[in-house]
Amino acid sequence: MATEGTKPIALDGGRKARGNLTRARIRWVIVAIVLGFAVVGGRLVQLGSVVNDPTIEGQTRDAITATRPAILDRNGLEMAVDIRVPSLFAEPRRIIDVDEATEALMTVMPDMNREWLRNRLTGDRGFVWVRREITPALKERILQLGIPGLDFVTESKRFYPGGHEASHVLGAVNIDNQGIAGIERHMDGESVALLQELGIARGRELAPVELSIDMRVQHVLHQELTDALTRYHAIAAAGVILDVRTGEVLALSSLPDFDPNVPATALEKDRFNRITSGIFELGSTMKTVTFAGALDSGRVKITDQFDARFGIRFGRFTIDDFHAKHRVLDASEVYKYSSNIGTIRIMQAMGKDEFRAFLTTLGFDKRVPFELPEMRDPVVPATFSEIVAATASFGHGLSISPLHMAVATAAFVNDGFMVNPTLYKRDLDAARQLYKPVISPATSQEIRYLMRLNALEGSGTRMNRLAAGYRLGGKTGTAEKVVNGRYSSDKVLNVFSSAFPLEDPRYAIVILIDEPEAENAQSGRTAGWNAGEMSGRIVQRIAPMLGIKPDFNEGLDAAIVQAAMR
Repeated sequence: MATEGTKPIALDGGRKARGNLTRARIRWVIVAIVLGFAVVGGRLVQLGSVVNDPTIEGQTRDAITATRPAILDRNGLEMAVDIRVPSLFAEPRRIIDVDEATEALMTVMPDMNREWLRNRLTGDRGFVWVRREITPALKERILQLGIPGLDFVTESKRFYPGGHEASHVLGAVNIDNQGIAGIERHMDGESVALLQELGIARGRELAPVELSIDMRVQHVLHQELTDALTRYHAIAAAGVILDVRTGEVLALSSLPDFDPNVPATALEKDRFNRITSGIFELGSTMKTVTFAGALDSGRVKITDQFDARFGIRFGRFTIDDFHAKHRVLDASEVYKYSSNIGTIRIMQAMGKDEFRAFLTTLGFDKRVPFELPEMRDPVVPATFSEIVAATASFGHGLSISPLHMAVATAAFVNDGFMVNPTLYKRDLDAARQLYKPVISPATSQEIRYLMRLNALEGSGTRMNRLAAGYRLGGKTGTAEKVVNGRYSSDKVLNVFSSAFPLEDPRYAIVILIDEPEAENAQSGRTAGWNAGEMSGRIVQRIAPMLGIKPDFNEGLDAAIVQAAMR
């Protein structure tokens, strides 16, 4: 019985011990769970109190990933587009082994500076750039390295399909896709309201920007300028073509130029835009300005005659003609023979103060209102002495941009209305709201007559043969350049300012060739031989593109250059 009595006591003690052990284990599990939740909760509180840096080296992610609107020419051809590219950045505080990460990256980017890279990956900074705008293939190789603390952001890279061809129009952007020159910079500086008016932005959608440029015409201009550098061994060449009715610029180019896909090339020597930021003494092209002012003043008539038998003295200086006729010339002969003496007489008949005031009317003493930021102030004396007025009448002693001359030429042939040029599309109705009358329609008709006469019988005859059927007319200018404070007969700047077709003017052109040499032993180096000929070749090529057909009807010229006026 005693044996039987002790068995239940042993069983009860074992059960009690096992129960106590189980309860103890449960308590420890509960404590462990509570501690685990406490740790997780604490970490969550810690993470919640950390302010994440939304920037990479001061730039917000939104700014980095933002895109720019595409830029199109007037026919919808893409001139500038955004492409999406990866960029590599690092979080140094997450880099475990800086030396190991540096050496690994050097295996796929051996051109990087090892010490610079090590310094970038060292420290407790949040985000730093390692390399911007890399290729997808390089991104894949970096990912395969498996380095913690490295990541990528997709940003926009600007691409210009035309390369050099419209570089001075488009400008360029920096590594952050911000405009730094040309129309790119102008777009960034415009107000949202104006951009929306131009159709550049609609809410968050980036609508394409439509320019007035015609890339077909731009291509021809750029190609002919490139040819001029070789053909005439010139140091530079530039040109602009604009619609005389709307002020739209169809083409603008200046050589040497640069590749906007490589913005650093814009910093190379002589890469500035000679059309807008170059100011020059434009030589005898200024005679068109003098004639327009004098004829419009009423003090000079197209049939008047002027004594060009002798040079005009100012103190110890005598001004004479390059190809002197040494006889009395009528006004049309003064223009046709490009007589300095006759032009001075015409200016004097108008009056030097009135002549100076006319230059202000044309805006020659201030910058041309235009979208491109690359501009310089013209140099025009505030008042004219007798000799300054005399030299200014034929293009010396004052410096303006070729764009000034193009805008004035357009006004001289479009019935006398000046309109500011633009790189954006502008219809005729909108342009008419901006018209500023500077000469009368009757004076405009007389200027067209003089310009066409010069093409038929003056310094533009070589140009006229090349542009036969399109009735191009204009004025040449061969200006001696200033070297060491004195005019040099060895270095000249040649200009041709023209318009076509002169029976119903549509387009104005200004061509500039800097320090040309004779093309061959039989040719010369004055503007008629190069800037004039080049204008003829350009018109011959672009007129069909612009819907202007050649017409050899002699009656059209007879209507422009009336026999009685000849």
